[in-house]
Amino acid sequence: MGWHRVNVAVESRAPTGETAAYLSDGPAALLADPARRTERLDGAVAAADVEHLAVTHHHPDHVGAVAAYAEVTGATVWARRGRTDDFEAATGVVPDRTFAEGTTIPAADGVTVVDLPGHAPEHVGFATDAGVVSGDVAVAEGSVVVGAPEGDMRAYFSSLRRLHARTPTSLYPGHGPTIEAPRAVCRRLLAHRRRRERRVHAAVESGAETADDVLDRAYRKDLTGVRDFARATVIAHLEKLAVEGALRWNGERAKPL
Repeated sequence: MGWHRVNVAVESRAPTGETAAYLSDGPAALLADPARRTERLDGAVAAADVEHLAVTHHHPDHVGAVAAYAEVTGATVWARRGRTDDFEAATGVVPDRTFAEGTTIPAADGVTVVDLPGHAPEHVGFATDAGVVSGDVAVAEGSVVVGAPEGDMRAYFSSLRRLHARTPTSLYPGHGPTIEAPRAVCRRLLAHRRRRERRVHAAVESGAETADDVLDRAYRKDLTGVRDFARATVIAHLEKLAVEGALRWNGERAKPL
């Protein structure tokens, strides 16, 4: 069972300025991540037999048209178990059913839910034989923001490893092109995060204490327009390193062990 992609222009800081909505092939289709109602997405939804609606996570650039398409299609609306209140707050819709890791959404031959937290605590993917609709876990080029307070770097590392172990045919991300070499991209993103983590750790070892101090020492590029994202990512790395016993971090200042 494959996936049909519809790019939707959104107000987002993602470089593409678009979020991809996906429709599973076949009867009883799943509509995933409808960011905004558009004529093109209306047409794709009208041509499909949409019976299920879900999102990879609750960020505004992924959920903006959940309410509209739930009303248009009458689809069963799904949300992450334990996150239904957050889902309702983000979408304005009370979910009909909940899923967890391993749940099968009965769209066509079945869509399996894969837990992929890190970018957001409720983040999931939707897996079929054709690949995984992977939201904001991975991108073909560049990297993904995993920023405190809701981003969890330890969980993100685990999610990349989980995807790598599944050996998916393709990844269908929320932003950017389809990822045709998923395992290679997972390895690249893990290596990127490890390099950044080493720089964060080295910055603390050299005397940097605040998140801004660590940021200035750990990043070696122009951060114009994205400094807030980079700072949040540094904090997520500090939190991970502190939990793992590599340094001390009290939420304001870091200290080497």
